[in-house]
Amino acid sequence: MKLLAIDCAANLCAACVYDAAAGKELGRSVLDLGKGHAEHLMGVIEEALGTSRTDYSGLGAIAVSTGPGSFTGLRVGVSAARGLALALKVPAIGVTTLEALAAQARVTFPGRAVLAALDAGREEIHAALYDEASVLIYGPSVTTLSQAAAIAVDCSAVLAGTATSQIAASVGRAFDTGPIGATADIAVYARLATAKDDGEKPKPLYLRGADAKPQAGFILSRQKN
Repeated sequence: MKLLAIDCAANLCAACVYDAAAGKELGRSVLDLGKGHAEHLMGVIEEALGTSRTDYSGLGAIAVSTGPGSFTGLRVGVSAARGLALALKVPAIGVTTLEALAAQARVTFPGRAVLAALDAGREEIHAALYDEASVLIYGPSVTTLSQAAAIAVDCSAVLAGTATSQIAASVGRAFDTGPIGATADIAVYARLATAKDDGEKPKPLYLRGADAKPQAGFILSRQKN
């Protein structure tokens, strides 16, 4: 089976085609955008399909990063994945950014617990802890820096994600570290998706509410008849 994986959870707009039977990537396209995922995603997908010499009819599943991450980017990626899956009559499979970061870290540090942690601003961290057997034992949750640091110390965990340096500074010592970005390599999402299909449609993983709030001054009072 060939699988298309897409990731719009952070700055990157990425896609790759992965051969599940052979366990290898066939082609990819990655843009570092920051914003504008909606305008570029389909072009990125087309380029990944082209470099892999695959067309839509050759796909057996669609994988997508579900966050935590950018609110807009997650909506774009998940909507595209579900739309393509519906049109092609294939499964859509969600993979969180935290499990992908942990999986990528485990390539370098097999058999180790991994704490995937993202700096969420407002003195908050989005974190998930995976044990030595890759089993999720904590999170995904919103936590504080001190709580994340305590988990890392207690479990002698490998760190991954954008909060890595903050946690190490809080503890006052270095840790073994995996990827320190806001998202994992696109092929990791594809690889993880080949091992899971729980039948549920992917949806964005939002660990807190959106930053944008309606301004009270623009709320109109309801008129009485």
